[in-house]
Amino acid sequence: MASGNRPVLTVTGLKKSYRSAGEDIAVLRGVNLAVAAGESVALTGESGSGKSTLLHLIAGLDAADVGEIILDGVSLSELGDAGRAALRRDRLGLVFQQFNLIPSLTVADNLTFQSRIARRHDPKWQEELVERLGLARLLKRYPEQLSGGQQQRVAIGRALAPKPLLLLADEPTGNLDEDTADEVLALARDLVARTGCGFLLVTHSARLAATLDRQINLHAGVIA
Repeated sequence: MASGNRPVLTVTGLKKSYRSAGEDIAVLRGVNLAVAAGESVALTGESGSGKSTLLHLIAGLDAADVGEIILDGVSLSELGDAGRAALRRDRLGLVFQQFNLIPSLTVADNLTFQSRIARRHDPKWQEELVERLGLARLLKRYPEQLSGGQQQRVAIGRALAPKPLLLLADEPTGNLDEDTADEVLALARDLVARTGCGFLLVTHSARLAATLDRQINLHAGVIA
C-alpha cells in the first residue's frame, strides 16, 4: 500500500463459494488486500482464479460468505442492498470490458450520467475530462458511432466524473488492440492521479500491470 496515504479499501479474510452440479466450488479462499488513496494496483491471475468475483464483491454486486470489505470506513457486510447501491453510486467508479454505455444517450449525456445520479456534477471537472480524454468532437455522437477505444474513454470519463473514492476496472482494455489499450490505460492512470482516488485494475496482461504502482497475483483463491 502507498506509504503515508490512508487506505480507501481494506479486504480481510474474504471467502466465496458457488454451488455447481451439487457441490460447493471455492473461488476465494481468504483474500487480504488494501488499496490506498492515490495508489494504482494491478490484480493479475489465470483465468478462473476469481479476479472478477473479487471485484464484484468489492463493488457490492454480490455478498461474501466470510470476511470483511471496508470501503471508506464502511463495512459492506453491515449494509443492505440499498446501502450497497448507494455506496456504489456515490463512492465507486466502475469500468468494464464491454463499455456498458447507454446506447440511447449521446457521449455528452453518457459522461454526465453517473455524476448527476450521485448529485456531484462538476462542470469544470467535466470540461477537463472531455479535454483530457479527447472527446470534444464526439459529444453529440452516440455509442454505436464510436470506435472501441473511444467508447472506453467515455466509460472512464463517466466513472471518474463524480470523483469516486475508488475506481474498479475489470479487463477494461480486453477488447482493444495493444496500442489503443496502452493509450486508454495511460489516460486512466493520469486521471486517477489527478483525482487522488484508489485504482484497482484486473488485467491478464503482465505488460499493462507493470505500468501501475503495485502488482498482486490471485492464485488458487488467495493473493500469492
